[in-house]
Amino acid sequence: MSLSSVKAFFAQHAPDIAVIELEQSTATVELAAAGHGVAPAQICKTLALRLPEGVILIATRGDARLDNRKFRERFGAKAKMLGLDEVETETGHPVGGVCLFGLPGPMPVYCDVSLKAFDIVVPAAGAINAAVRLSPERMAAITGAEWVDVCSA
Repeated sequence: MSLSSVKAFFAQHAPDIAVIELEQSTATVELAAAGHGVAPAQICKTLALRLPEGVILIATRGDARLDNRKFRERFGAKAKMLGLDEVETETGHPVGGVCLFGLPGPMPVYCDVSLKAFDIVVPAAGAINAAVRLSPERMAAITGAEWVDVCSA
């Protein structure tokens, strides 16, 4: 269902972007970088976090870490990652396939400014072996994401 919702999202919002499905798992930054022939930093990982008002998603470069101080300053709360058992229920995507595309309903989405270092990034596409290639600016535009500075490399 998750991969199909991502494909439907792209069919509607960006039909020129193809979902790439590999034979092997790309569920970690290292596996995804090797599978897609890019540097680990170019992999776009998506963090699923819970705030008092609900779940948010933040896309960031593959080698970045969430900066707790920056996060608290921006969102007014401590960063709390979703539990592994909550991720698919909340995002509609399995761990290793979480992305900003094809979500089950409206959800606040953000792109960390760390992604702007690249012309092309490779985010997951709803499955542990699926991804897309696109510019960070295009990803933010088609998902309605807000740019934030909450990570450090």
